Order: sequence, then C-alpha cells, then structure tokens
Amino acid sequence: MIVKEQVKALWRICFQDSEEFIDLYFRLRYKNEVNAVIQNGDKVVSALQMLPYPMTFCGKTVQTSYISGACTHPDFRSKGVMRELLSQSFARMLRNEVHFSTLIPAEPWLFDYYAHMGYASVFKYSTKTIALPEIIPFPSKDINIEIIVEYQDEVYSYLNKKLSERSCCIQHTSEDFQVIMEDLSVSNGMLFLARQEYEIRGIAFIYRREESIIINELLAENKDVEYSLLHAIKQHTGCKRMVQLLPPEDKQPQHPLGMARIINAKEVLQIYAAAFPEDEMQLELSDKQLPVNNGYYYLHKGKCMYSTERLPGAHMQMNISELTNRILQPLKSYMSLMLN
Repeated sequence: MIVKEQVKALWRICFQDSEEFIDLYFRLRYKNEVNAVIQNGDKVVSALQMLPYPMTFCGKTVQTSYISGACTHPDFRSKGVMRELLSQSFARMLRNEVHFSTLIPAEPWLFDYYAHMGYASVFKYSTKTIALPEIIPFPSKDINIEIIVEYQDEVYSYLNKKLSERSCCIQHTSEDFQVIMEDLSVSNGMLFLARQEYEIRGIAFIYRREESIIINELLAENKDVEYSLLHAIKQHTGCKRMVQLLPPEDKQPQHPLGMARIINAKEVLQIYAAAFPEDEMQLELSDKQLPVNNGYYYLHKGKCMYSTERLPGAHMQMNISELTNRILQPLKSYMSLMLN
C-alpha cells in the first residue's frame, strides 16, 4: 500500500471525520512533499502534514507551517513516536525557511502536550452572540446579497485584501480558498456575499451547528453591509441564534484556539526588533528540539545580534515556548477558516 493510502487509513482510525471530508482532504490538501511519517517496517505508524500558510507579522508576510492530521496508531502511542516526528518536521521547516509552525489542538489536553514541544497558546478568539429578533436594522435597499457556491477570483481577492489588513493573522492562498469553498459544501456551510453598485462590500462564512449558526468570518466595509449580511443569513436559514467568531477583544472573554512555535529565532527576532525598536532585550534562549536556536540574543535600537557566548549584563532566560508567547501574545494573533 502506498504511503498516501496508509496515511489515509491511519486518519480513519484516529479521527472521527466523515468520509466526505476525508476524501476532500486527501484530494486537495494532502501532498507527498508536505507529508511526514514514521514507519515500523513498511507500516506507517505516525503521520502529519505541514501545510504552508502565509502570516502577517510586524509589517511583513512570513511563512508558517500548519501541522495538520498529526496522529499515531493506538499500538504505538506513549512511546515518543510523535515527539520524534515533530522534531524531524521542525528541522525540515527550518531548511524550508519557515518562520513559525502553527496548529489547532484536536483535544483540550493537547495544549499541554504541544507546549512541551515549544508551542505557545497565542491564537485566541472572542465571540458575539446575536439572539434574534434582536437583529437587525432593515437592510439597505442598494446592497444586494447573493450566496456563492464556487470559487471566484474576485471573492478571493476581497478576502485576501481584508485578511491582510490584520497585523498578525494567518492568510489564505487562492489554492487554499478553493479548499475552503469545497469544505463549505460538505460541512453544512455557506458563503454570503454583499455587493453595492456591483462592487463586493462584504462576505460572511457560516456553518450550521445544531440550533445555531456559527459565523466563522464576517468582513464588511461598514455597518450597513454587516446588517444586510446578518439579515440575509437570518432570512435564509430561519435560525434564531447566531454566534460570531471575532479576533480577540480586550473587553471580551478570550478563548484559546490555536498555538504557534518559533522555528527560526534569529529571523523572527530581527523582524520583531525592527518593528519594535523600543523593546530592548538581553535574552538567553533554549530550544530542546532545535538546538540551532540556542544562544544569546541582544535586541537594541531595532537590531538583533546573536552570539553563542554570553556577553556582559543581565539576561532573561526563556525557552522557545516562552519566547513565542512573549512575541506573539501582545499582537493579538488570529486565525480563521482553518477547517478545524
């Protein structure tokens, strides 16, 4: 059996996804070049995929590698197999000039597991509950709403423009947007689009979950467009309760969503230092999985200097997870539409 089919069979053992979703994933997401496995003889016993996603970070767009489908056969768990696979994957990411690795833990207990591998829980979200008939001002007559069922370049261009306005946010390529659109059809989801004078003015991705609607992403130019989208969702679904997911807000509860890990500390700290020249640090960094990151870092006047030997002065001691949190947490990192 070829590796792809073995990974697909292992996925079925480890996850509770529908056959429709599994077929979609292995048709559109899976590629041999992003796959990593550990084998026992000829049998794949652990696997993951490293999916490439751009991310806005400190005024730049950097490369991230999103860990997807990380799983180990039940007979080989608690033997350090996944730890070894992740360590091998980090080394590949470093060679491929990846700045961060990201993931969404499949279970709450996995947050602690991945923290031991250098990840920090930095991607959070807030929510807004919209209980009908609390909505909605009567929609503007010159805003037209349509439901989009297939990939369109202009819709992707609008999504890309709006997401890139966020200062620290996972971005989606056009190829990835095609996957998102196909997932909507197999996951009880829909995409609503608002036009005004033929121009796209807003979009809303929704998923039906039991008695409510989850608005995974709503991007609009103004409140009139937002209200028109909400009104259309209400009219079309007949649902009386909506929960909108939002980037983390200071005055609202923040819920854990995803994790990140610095892969290339030198490059990340140089970008960070240039963006925040007032933030000066003398840092002793330790990274158990990527020893190349170990050493001393000096951030001063927008520059980052690295040394394998300690220079005079007091140093903050941090592991790679603590540094990731120190860098990304204040930036209100966000991800959406990740098919989690």
